[in-house]
Amino acid sequence: MSNYVQSTNFATKDNLSPGDPLKIVKGTEINTEYANIATAVATKADLASPTFTGTPTLPTGTISVTQSPGNSGTAVSTTAFVQAAIALLYPVGSVYINATSSTNPGTLLGFGTWTAFGAGRVPVGFDSGNALFDAAEETGGAADAALVTHTHTATSTVTDPGHLHTYSQTAGTGAPIAAGAAVSAVTANTGSAFTGITVATTTAAPAGAVSATNANYQPYITVYMWKRTV
Repeated sequence: MSNYVQSTNFATKDNLSPGDPLKIVKGTEINTEYANIATAVATKADLASPTFTGTPTLPTGTISVTQSPGNSGTAVSTTAFVQAAIALLYPVGSVYINATSSTNPGTLLGFGTWTAFGAGRVPVGFDSGNALFDAAEETGGAADAALVTHTHTATSTVTDPGHLHTYSQTAGTGAPIAAGAAVSAVTANTGSAFTGITVATTTAAPAGAVSATNANYQPYITVYMWKRTV
């Protein structure tokens, strides 16, 4: 943009003596002034809905720089304000996650100091009622799930009430009854006896393993995580 610069000082002509040819206002002088004015006007932005060209800048201290965060007005915003607004989205302590780029967020976003965070771990929500999760950045768990060594016990019960054997003998003699003999006979039982069978129950060897690599992992996806420290 250019500013209007006057080419002819018409006021000085008033002080010249009558008859001085320089006292005359020439049409070319007037045309030059109008041409200068037209050029300056053509390179100025309109007040309403201006279209800027080149690299427009705003002075420090304008409303676009000093407006408060969250301002949803229509004021023009400088890069300084935009950068400050983005930085508010990631205050110190924030975690930035990127699924594909390992570039430090300080480079990607243009602000802050960031350090790699949570390598090999998944985040879990704060829980003041659980001692495992009641402090920020508290860690726990293991990549290799361990099944605690343990044993199983068993109880066996054997029921053998005993049993009797039946036999026959000749009445009054105690001798066996001969085949076809026509004599009286009695039937009796032997004394109760047991099989003598015993049952022993044993437990298996201790079960479980000291570690089981990659066991019991929850479904996961790998990303790059960074924590803002400054």
